Amino acid sequence: MAKLCKVKVNEFAIGFGPTVWKKQGKETKYALRLIPLGGFVSLEGEDERVESKNSFSEASIAKRIAIIVAGGFVNIIFGLFVYFILMTGIGNNTSLVVDKTIPEYTAQQSGIITGDEIIKINDKKVNLKSDIDKILSKSNGENLKITIKRNEEKQEITLTPTKQENKSTGIYLKSGENSTKIVTVEKGSNAEKQGLKANDKIQKINGIEVKTREDIVKAISTSKDNEKLTFTVERGNETIELEVTPDTIYTYYIGVQFKLAENNILNNMHYALYETRDFIFTITDNLKMLFTGNVGLDQMMGPVGISEAVANTSGIEDFIYLLALISLSLGVTNLLPFPALDGGKFVLLILEAIRGKKLKQETEINLQLLGFALLIVLALYVTYNDILRIL
Repeated sequence: MAKLCKVKVNEFAIGFGPTVWKKQGKETKYALRLIPLGGFVSLEGEDERVESKNSFSEASIAKRIAIIVAGGFVNIIFGLFVYFILMTGIGNNTSLVVDKTIPEYTAQQSGIITGDEIIKINDKKVNLKSDIDKILSKSNGENLKITIKRNEEKQEITLTPTKQENKSTGIYLKSGENSTKIVTVEKGSNAEKQGLKANDKIQKINGIEVKTREDIVKAISTSKDNEKLTFTVERGNETIELEVTPDTIYTYYIGVQFKLAENNILNNMHYALYETRDFIFTITDNLKMLFTGNVGLDQMMGPVGISEAVANTSGIEDFIYLLALISLSLGVTNLLPFPALDGGKFVLLILEAIRGKKLKQETEINLQLLGFALLIVLALYVTYNDILRIL
């Protein structure tokens, strides 16, 4: 983008740290560096203002904005492309055509039959089974208007979802069947309110030793309403006891099983398109949860945590999914309006356009340094939590 905008590129590097290979082009040095965690583009006049016609600092505001946001957009586009290809290749999609209804659930009682295709719920089009799951999770058990297609004709059926009750403490355990270590604690859950913390290792529940995730899940799910469970946990060098009352969680179902969709390239691309849409919303929803306090900073993951996640991938599909997730997350994060990120530079350029003049160079540098310092502190904190989760 810089070259398209006639801005001089001093260096294009893949990786960071010491240079292991380089080649000088007519204008730009191309380099591979030792640490393969991203890369950078060094522009003439980006770090300090240079008065020349091919300098970044002398380019128009529109050109500088285009250059600034290009990196983040490429991360996003690459992540979405990889995810779309992955979903297309996997196939085995679930259609919205009913294979069978489950006895004692409201779908069967309301007249839904095998062969019906669910196309809308409460006048909202559904394309994936996950769309139905999301609507049910937010329904609070209220009546739903289901639009189905039966023998090429549309019909409307109103039903009340079947409610099921489950128990949850809001804790998430480290992956691995024999792990009893808490990775994160859900914000606002009873577990958080009553003192459980990330990195606690659960030893006993109600005096009974627990050795696996299954032991913990069983103890929680079989507890009675409002029953207090005594958790014995190892925290650092201490062993402490905490009383935690599991939350009662309600889930809602209509009671149908869907047929598998026809497994061909066009059909797979159709479903992959909607899966990719949901993938975008997942990232943006997670960011909203972070900024609204529903997700804590201790749940963020840095390079150390990402390395562990990559090491624990069980196959090429998991690896490619993680590649897409990281790329999309980096792109979206880099465009956040925070100093030192490209999104922060974008805000400064908008401010410059509104004011009709540039900020003082000293002011701009100080803002970038402040943002960079805060990012370093955050990176250290996230890395520390990553290490605690691994140990």
